[in-house]
Amino acid sequence: MKSGLYLKLFMAFLKIGAFTFGGGWAMIPLIEREVVDKQKWITREDFIDALAIAQSLPGILAVNISILVGNRLRGFKGSLIATLGTILPSFLIILAIAIWFVQSYDNPVVERVFKGIRPAVVALIVSPVLSTAKTAHINAKNIIIPIVVALGIWLGGISPILFVLLGGIGGIIYYNHLVARILKRNNNKE
Repeated sequence: MKSGLYLKLFMAFLKIGAFTFGGGWAMIPLIEREVVDKQKWITREDFIDALAIAQSLPGILAVNISILVGNRLRGFKGSLIATLGTILPSFLIILAIAIWFVQSYDNPVVERVFKGIRPAVVALIVSPVLSTAKTAHINAKNIIIPIVVALGIWLGGISPILFVLLGGIGGIIYYNHLVARILKRNNNKE
């Protein structure tokens, strides 16, 4: 029965890797639909957590998510199978394009095709940003946090690592404060 899950895991990520253009952010809605909605391998909240972890790790976002999902389901072997499924289509497509592109580098049709793909890629990136914001409960009260972080990185030249560390510290402080409030409330009831 384990081999059936390995095959399902490989095929799910192979499909995602083969039919998504635009990089990691463009893959997020497909990954979410497949692993959360269709297969129910992880919850939506766990997916958002995996997405946050995958973003903070070095490497390709979609590969990082596939590693996390594969590991959650079947440990190291699951991570390996999911990762192979994610990268194999890109590797084969890039190999084929590289062979073909050398022969048609100056073709105006090829240039127009690549220019035509750009708006679709932008839409594929905006969609998961909005979906993630909704799932992460970003609203009018807390929208300032991602705006300040984006402006700090873009205009201020502040390292994203600093924001990751500050977010971790802020999460620990918030969690400890929340736990203390719950414990205090439970002690008052007794």
